[in-house]
Amino acid sequence: MSDTPQLPQLTDEERATYEWQMWVPGFGEYGQRKLKSASVMISRVGGVGSVVAYELAAAGVGKLVLAHGGNVKFSDLNRQLLMTHDWVGKPRIESIKRRLLELNPRLDIVAHGENVNEDNAADLVAQADVVVDCAPLFPERYAMNRAAVEQGKPMVESAMYEMDAHLTTIIPGQTPCLRCLYPEDPATWKRQFPVFGAVSGTVACLAAVEAIKLIAGLGEPLAGRLLTIDMKCMTTRTLNVRRDPDCPVCQA
Repeated sequence: MSDTPQLPQLTDEERATYEWQMWVPGFGEYGQRKLKSASVMISRVGGVGSVVAYELAAAGVGKLVLAHGGNVKFSDLNRQLLMTHDWVGKPRIESIKRRLLELNPRLDIVAHGENVNEDNAADLVAQADVVVDCAPLFPERYAMNRAAVEQGKPMVESAMYEMDAHLTTIIPGQTPCLRCLYPEDPATWKRQFPVFGAVSGTVACLAAVEAIKLIAGLGEPLAGRLLTIDMKCMTTRTLNVRRDPDCPVCQA
């Protein structure tokens, strides 16, 4: 992200809250002020997205734009850490907002009680500086990808299945987009799939770090690189990925 001309100042409470992370070399108070001024869109806010949102709220990101539909189910509770047992049968988005504000009452939350689709993706992406894609289904992911590319917004692409995790960062005009990596909707990806909460939480923490790096200009994001993790064997691979010259989205 480019430098913001007028960054908000930190309060004494914020300095006390974020003191330890401001010790990170290359971050400091200036980086913290960048987080405070930034907005991040996350969809969905489930097994992966709930942990992304929680970590960004804890880190002091100023605004979160969140999209997640439906009501809390018992099957959510093994991984969707912003859902609670007493909220079963009630809207997920209300539990998400309540739990995040319990952690960080300074947080500005724009909460949408519906999942991303072709009709709302552009509006949701327009409200954020960075997008974090945590959706399980490719139609939703493709809609965010197209909106992010068209608006020039960086998008952290995070996904998991069973014991495997994938992570990359899409920077429009520089890196492959999601359509470059997956020209067609993989038939194996379904709404219900095998998942441990610890696996989704692992990729979520990495995605949150990528978002922080993009906002603060810290380190090197996974731009043009795809990180894969096999948690059964605890092995990682980083693959260089290229843009598709015939991609209908980023080469249009």
